[in-house]
Amino acid sequence: MPSVLLVEDDPVVRSAVTRALTALGNAVTPVGTALDALREITSGTFDVVVLDLGLPDMDGGDALRMMRGVCDVPVIVATARDDETEIVRLLNAGADDYLVKPFSSDHLAARLAAVLRRARRDDAHEPLRVGELVVDLERREAALSGRVLALTRKEFDLLAYLAAREGKVVPRGELLANLWNMPGNQDDQTLDVHLSWLRRKLGERAAAPRYLHTVRGVGFKLTAAG
Repeated sequence: MPSVLLVEDDPVVRSAVTRALTALGNAVTPVGTALDALREITSGTFDVVVLDLGLPDMDGGDALRMMRGVCDVPVIVATARDDETEIVRLLNAGADDYLVKPFSSDHLAARLAAVLRRARRDDAHEPLRVGELVVDLERREAALSGRVLALTRKEFDLLAYLAAREGKVVPRGELLANLWNMPGNQDDQTLDVHLSWLRRKLGERAAAPRYLHTVRGVGFKLTAAG
């Protein structure tokens, strides 16, 4: 049974989300402040955190950074803020995913399932599977519909990084920093060139993506969904 720490200051929303997630088979620990959340994080073991940003005692973004200082539990940020700059900031601060309020319980449940699936897969060191795409990290081999792709070292690194974060929007700056050791704000065409090559080998175009999707102004995500 997945263990979920729900951090939400609105008691009505907190109660409704707790009921919905519990009904779906999750063990939910609901709290209303950042301080309570940090206490729970340091004293308990959770599979995922759902973190509201509008907390009464501390900005949720600051709470996220503090959580990242003590654990690597997946965090889904729930926010009414839909500004792209803010979303990029949160992803760079360590959020694994985000939801813009209002959202349905089904939508939240789907995001939870995806984050938990990624976490379990990382722990098991199993090949990454996104639709018909399989990325084997140990063999450094990727195959699409059973056909091995002829990827360069950097193309494989880029594909593996995105596949390990299936469905998550990865900011451009994060890719530059982690794969090329470049400053996240550097305007460089290296990433664009490698993305173009990778798309070609996946048999798709930027205008009609099947797996590799551009989220304008934010970053990129790998998903089998349209």
